[in-house]
Amino acid sequence: MHRIVGIMVMLLCSAPSVHAEDFLNWLETATGSQHRDEEFVEVDGAELITLESRESEMYPKVSPDGKYFLTLSTNKHHHIITRRLVENGDPINVVIEHDAQALDSIAWYGDDIVTFLSYRADSLGLWQKPVDRGVVKRLHGRLDGELIDPVLLGDGSIIAVRLHAPEQRLHSKYKKSKQPNLAFDNWNIKGKQPHLVRISANGAEEELAAGLNPSLSADGERVVFSMQSERNWHLFMMNVDGSDLIQLTEGHSIDVQPTWSPDGKSVAFTSNRADEDEDDRHGAKANWDVWMISYDGRNLTRLTTDKARDGAPEFAKNGRIYFHSDRKVDKAARADHQVRGSTKGFHVWSVMLPAIN
Repeated sequence: MHRIVGIMVMLLCSAPSVHAEDFLNWLETATGSQHRDEEFVEVDGAELITLESRESEMYPKVSPDGKYFLTLSTNKHHHIITRRLVENGDPINVVIEHDAQALDSIAWYGDDIVTFLSYRADSLGLWQKPVDRGVVKRLHGRLDGELIDPVLLGDGSIIAVRLHAPEQRLHSKYKKSKQPNLAFDNWNIKGKQPHLVRISANGAEEELAAGLNPSLSADGERVVFSMQSERNWHLFMMNVDGSDLIQLTEGHSIDVQPTWSPDGKSVAFTSNRADEDEDDRHGAKANWDVWMISYDGRNLTRLTTDKARDGAPEFAKNGRIYFHSDRKVDKAARADHQVRGSTKGFHVWSVMLPAIN
């Protein structure tokens, strides 16, 4: 490029001044347009799925049948869970509102039912409801203390994350849970030690391992989760009874928010493991991307490359990964979604899965 510009400048020296001026005006316009276009090109091929004015849409959760996804929609007036179409992000209905504990604990249970934590009966419990309308039903008895990330197993027991204060033990008395963590870094829980526990239908509790962000495999046999090691977080996998613990990732990075592929062969996750010398707009080691790894620890693959915060990935049956990101939204996308106000914040995007041999 520099050689081409140099040649053109030499030609201009012998050209009439009016032509030289015209060419320089054209060159400035052309290169300026090129830079404007490049600023908004999604080099990883990501497509914008949701966009609402002055609102963030975070933590997409794709239904098992691949038709819908749930997302946390937040602005200064409300925090709600909505159901949307996978194909284009159009909203269908509000699933949960006015229930703080449900916001960061909601999960699909089949194609038409969701489960969530709630204090709606004066004590913490695991509840279920139809995704569109219908009767809310309590699934589990009283659940004391601070619990997050519940996963319902086929036998009626649950795997959840118990938040211990450093001096607390398994059977200590707990205070009522505080407001849920709705931030991008939902693994960053200050002053608490997260442990995965299994709670049977009769209330008996067993501690399985240190860690958080559990995800259950489609066959209901394995759990993948994130465990802290000093300043790093790594992915681990184990059976639902806590046996056969295996480490999947390693290195000087934070690997969190894992999720299983429908076929149980891969795990997608959030990580800041990109090259340390890579520039980003949030500071050193703050460029978060979506990655994928095979269940046997092979085929580590980076799926997103934008200089933004990409996270909370979810597999869909259409061959794409859905995730939230605070990457920039261009004018064309705002026009396509008929949005005029501010679009700062997080929105749901999707990216095509690569072919893995």
